[in-house]
Amino acid sequence: MHLPAPDPASPQASGPPVRDPEGPRRVTLLELFFDLVYVVALALISRTMVERLDWHSAGQALIMLAAVWWTWAITTLVTDLYDPERTEIKLLISAVMFGALLMTTAIPEAFDDRGFVFAGTYVAIHLGRGLFLMPAVRRQPQTQRRAARIFVWFVVSAIPWLIGAFVSGEARIICWAIALAIDYLGFRLAYPVPGLGVVPEKQRNVTAEHLSERYQQFFIIALGDCILTIGTMFSLEHNEAENLAAFAVAFLTTLLLWRIYVHKSGELLPSAIKASESPSRFLFSAPYTHLLMISGVVTTASGFHLVLHEPTGETPPAWLAVILGGPALFLAGRASFEYEVFSRVSWSRPGGILALLTIAPAALYVPPMVTSLGALVVLVAVAYADFRRSHGKPPEPPSPPH
Repeated sequence: MHLPAPDPASPQASGPPVRDPEGPRRVTLLELFFDLVYVVALALISRTMVERLDWHSAGQALIMLAAVWWTWAITTLVTDLYDPERTEIKLLISAVMFGALLMTTAIPEAFDDRGFVFAGTYVAIHLGRGLFLMPAVRRQPQTQRRAARIFVWFVVSAIPWLIGAFVSGEARIICWAIALAIDYLGFRLAYPVPGLGVVPEKQRNVTAEHLSERYQQFFIIALGDCILTIGTMFSLEHNEAENLAAFAVAFLTTLLLWRIYVHKSGELLPSAIKASESPSRFLFSAPYTHLLMISGVVTTASGFHLVLHEPTGETPPAWLAVILGGPALFLAGRASFEYEVFSRVSWSRPGGILALLTIAPAALYVPPMVTSLGALVVLVAVAYADFRRSHGKPPEPPSPPH
């Protein structure tokens, strides 16, 4: 039976744009459209990382990735708490999309001449969201206070963001790292504000279907960076056998990253959220575990960029750190993700990281493609261990930490 759409003049349509607890929680087409910006953002970050391959550029890439990720994560939280079918929320998402795209255009020059565009847009997105939501929910004082708490923390972090935009070099990195620490810490602490306290437990409820689907979708976007790199960096400068071998290794590595992510934990994330005694636990942990996995995928894409461009010769130490470090970061994040769902970590996760560290010294004396092949073999072993653990056994129910 289809229920009639609410009358625009009714109290429901004209009231605060919060989610109906009994309403649908599926991802909307506008949210998927919003995600398109991040396909470009991740691709630019992975390519910027390899332009000047050193610890300095790696730190810059991490800061840009953390900032881009946070605009997506907080917007996802907004669409989980507020009704994305309401016109005002659609306008808000569209405005954030415009800002995120503007941030993305500044990524290649964010630590040079376009620092103010990157930082200023980031600040404008988060402060603008608060200035929009607080009056929109004025009829619900508790919801308005929640928006006010979040707004205050972003006001505080705006100071080092904007200061960093007017300094250069190490000073910019330090200022922006401090700003991100404030943003991430505020979220983890539930945005405590003197006189207002923290966001109450009852206002931290999340929706299993919506939240899990959004994180799964962003992980697929990150894998899209790998696919985009493979497709655009396929080199014709080497013989056909080398080209095809590097292409196949990169593609199979991407396929294994997907397989390892979705195996059990990725599939059961909605059920794990529902089964948790405190669903808000995932609200405070999922952004961090997924950022670690996505950092690994983006770094892996940077490794593809190097290997597809120059599969032969010896592997420089900086290249080695990227080619093997990407899968290692992913496995570290995947171990944390598994703990979120099952309250345990399979031996294959730390075992895979240890294997990558073990082959690192020898990888210095072999071509980049062979180093990439070594990382692929480690991922194959991890995926096979996952298969052996679950093959022929009844499905393991999720058991998130208490």
